[in-house]
Amino acid sequence: MTGPRAEIGVIGGSGFYSFLDDVTEVTVGTPYGPPSDSLFVGTVGGREVAFLPRHGRDHRLPPHRINYRANLWALRALGARQVLGPCAVGGLRPEYGPGTLLIPDQLVDRTRSRVNTFFDGEPRPDGTRPKVVHVSLADPYCPAGRKAALAAAAGRGWDAVDGGAMCVIEGPRFSTRAESRWHAAQGWSVVGMTGHPEAALARELELCYTSLALVTDLDAGAEAGEGVSHAEVLAVFAQNVDRLRDVLFDVMAGLPAGDARDCECGAALAGQDPGIELPA
Repeated sequence: MTGPRAEIGVIGGSGFYSFLDDVTEVTVGTPYGPPSDSLFVGTVGGREVAFLPRHGRDHRLPPHRINYRANLWALRALGARQVLGPCAVGGLRPEYGPGTLLIPDQLVDRTRSRVNTFFDGEPRPDGTRPKVVHVSLADPYCPAGRKAALAAAAGRGWDAVDGGAMCVIEGPRFSTRAESRWHAAQGWSVVGMTGHPEAALARELELCYTSLALVTDLDAGAEAGEGVSHAEVLAVFAQNVDRLRDVLFDVMAGLPAGDARDCECGAALAGQDPGIELPA
């Protein structure tokens, strides 16, 4: 496509781009409908970055109604090959309290109604039909991206947790205490609502995907009291958004250029014919 291009995509909130002096708002159409919002392209540390508000700039989209396929397709269409996915999560262990930054290395899908693949064999509105393709997701996050995220956090004096499983629930409600205790009993580290199918779809598009999970609360089963509230989540996220934004920008500087990637993310479809042409 013509117009602004970006090599890095960030799926997050307006706090990550609204301060930039020179931002170009770009509308991107996809075979899967419109993404959550316009994409905002700007320069960070000499690198072109596309920011996409995951829930829309006015937070109108609940987690289960986000058009994840359109979001990832739009980022790739702009040229992004690296995607960062900052998100708010609940801690499933007492030591993972509010303000903890965790860089997960695994995820567990407990969603129910989300479209989680590009390769379902169903015809698209333009008449093309993807084939059924099976992509490995044994390690859902890019190792190079995780390394850059951990280094960036350490450089900012934030001792991030290296690894752990993110349990992704359907939402928009929070977990019951029984559900939360069950999640913790499985050995999972944090619980969120948006990490899947972002990671899976990114892999299908041969994108590098890295999650930065900010703990905003202890989940219902990890503490006594009233349980988590949306107001509490927003308050803790607001307290840490500047810090997280600084780390994100440092991560971008540490990511390899698209043509210098040596991880397996960029070869996820090797030897397989998806039946559709991916954005160049």
